[in-house]
Amino acid sequence: MSEPSNAAAQNGRMTLVVAASAAGTMFEWYDFFIYGSVAPIIAKHFFAGAGETQGYILTLLTFAAGFFARPFGAVFFGRLGDRTGRKRTFLVTITVMGLATFLAGLLPDANMIGLAAPWLLVGLRVLQGFAIGGEYGGAAIYVAEHARPGTRGASTGWIQLSASIGLILALGIILIVENMMGKSAFADWGWRVPFLLSAVLLAISLWIRLRLDESPLFQKIRAEGRIAKAPLKETFSSAANVRSILIVLFGVLTSQGVVWYLAQFYTLFFLQHVLKLDLADANGLVMIVTAITLPFYVFFAWLSDKIGRKPVMLAGLLVATLAVFPVFRMLTAAVNPALASAGERAPVTVVSAPADCSLQFDLIGKAQYVSSCDIAKSTLTSAGVPYRNEAASEGFAHVKVGPEDVASPDGRGLNAADLAAAKKDFELRLKTALARAGYPEQADPAAVDRTQVLILLLILGLAAAALYAPQAAALVELFPTRIRYTALSVPYHVGVGWFGGFLPATAFAIVAATGDIYAGLWYPAIVSGIGFIVTLLFLPETYKRAID
Repeated sequence: MSEPSNAAAQNGRMTLVVAASAAGTMFEWYDFFIYGSVAPIIAKHFFAGAGETQGYILTLLTFAAGFFARPFGAVFFGRLGDRTGRKRTFLVTITVMGLATFLAGLLPDANMIGLAAPWLLVGLRVLQGFAIGGEYGGAAIYVAEHARPGTRGASTGWIQLSASIGLILALGIILIVENMMGKSAFADWGWRVPFLLSAVLLAISLWIRLRLDESPLFQKIRAEGRIAKAPLKETFSSAANVRSILIVLFGVLTSQGVVWYLAQFYTLFFLQHVLKLDLADANGLVMIVTAITLPFYVFFAWLSDKIGRKPVMLAGLLVATLAVFPVFRMLTAAVNPALASAGERAPVTVVSAPADCSLQFDLIGKAQYVSSCDIAKSTLTSAGVPYRNEAASEGFAHVKVGPEDVASPDGRGLNAADLAAAKKDFELRLKTALARAGYPEQADPAAVDRTQVLILLLILGLAAAALYAPQAAALVELFPTRIRYTALSVPYHVGVGWFGGFLPATAFAIVAATGDIYAGLWYPAIVSGIGFIVTLLFLPETYKRAID
């Protein structure tokens, strides 16, 4: 066979390898953005009895449950990948992921089966998160172990790119389905369609992956009898491995988690729920920016093969750290200037005894925030209304909206039905007072400066791309083949899954405590700042390393 024929066959095989690996990452993010985008609708179907505000919080916590499960999946599937092979393991992970996503579209809601519905929803999110724990590491390793030296960044960059494709696909399907059936039907049952359509992605992904062979580097160590007998023990019993894990965890992975979720998810949340931009408009803007950033993932990954992984990732970290506060403040002025104006003209103040207020940080949904202060703050935070805090010596909390006073109920001692009714009554009274003070229920479409919004979102999107694009190659290059699946997957899902996935809950707690709609941004700003310092001082440059 001639050399051109061999080269063509090798290129064709590499294309199949990349496509199979990227499909899983695309699937992961498709599910992520489907759930995140329809979270307010899911809240009404599965947590309606908790009231509008608490229902939305519980939906976000259900979201977080999947992230909590990811590192445990990483331990389980990491061992499987290092012991039995990359291909077999990520066939299992994509199947479990796909079934969990598909079944969410068939799940009966609380009106049909009562309290069992939210628990089944939590179970599916945990199952999906557990499977994702083994998906990304397997995909990154499989591609890198096939790639030619000097091309690992460019090859694995397509996996990073597929995350954004999953976002575009998810938001695009939501927009199409909602426009076809109307908002009312979509809210009633149409929200299930994007979950059900995931079956198509699952079938394509499985078909591609079944055509692949095992990674050549894994085949080599298996033939030489060098497969790790206890990958987890071997990973954490070596001081060099533990040092590398800690450096990538606090240098790259925690920061990448918060920066990526900030750019791709929290901006969407902020546009919809804080700035009150129409769902279709917000999704459209995020889709446009994501589409613009797509080629930059490939470019930054390719660039890391030329100048190194560190310079590219450091650039992303620096931009994210410095830009986060200015970008979000300018977003408010560009999207909903009436909200900022109302805050100056008729400031909202929560008057309460400090002892009556909790730090509303709850990742498992067990805490009960039922004091008058907690109810007032969670309602305002969920509504995206900035407020000030004023200490009172005693008594129940009340909310000042300009000259008006709205008393907040105290839920301690109330049964579930009475508590839900009291919260609903407070939400209605508060909404009326806010409307009279000029707080807009929705952003005025005519007042939105879309060009400025796109530029601002693009700044964060490019920062996320620069940090994320070279990451897969850098992680693969840090760890030996025999324990690579475990050593890569565990810190990845602790950093990205926990630090990134808990961004909404953490930001909510900070905003609820302070009343400042921007205060939650301290979390990503500090984490990315720490990541910049750790990466600069301690992360080794790996782009010229051999990985066999």
